Amino acid sequence: MTAEPIKSSAGGAHPDRNLSSSHINTAERDREVACSARRVVMASLGVMKDQKAGRERVRSIALAATLVVVLVVGPLAWWAVDNLLGGGRLSDLTSQFSLWVCILCCALLAAAVVAGWLRKR
Repeated sequence: MTAEPIKSSAGGAHPDRNLSSSHINTAERDREVACSARRVVMASLGVMKDQKAGRERVRSIALAATLVVVLVVGPLAWWAVDNLLGGGRLSDLTSQFSLWVCILCCALLAAAVVAGWLRKR
């Protein structure tokens, strides 16, 4: 008895060769998808960092503006209250001016806070 060589059904091509090329194609597609997903995630991370920096900048400016208003209005309010309690009259021009400045500065601060809150929403 003579042994005949085993022939593949693919016309002499080794079946593992076709299988390995399909695995290579799949791996290549997976690598491309992973690279594109990584690029998207890195771009999103950059955008998120920029947004966070912008929020911190706005918060710092709001805090600085609040401190300036408090440092400007505080002594003026103290002087107005001291003037009124010390025997001054509300009809005096300086008392009226200082009270109006205190009211307007507080109103401007409140408007800035509300505008920032509405912009955030």
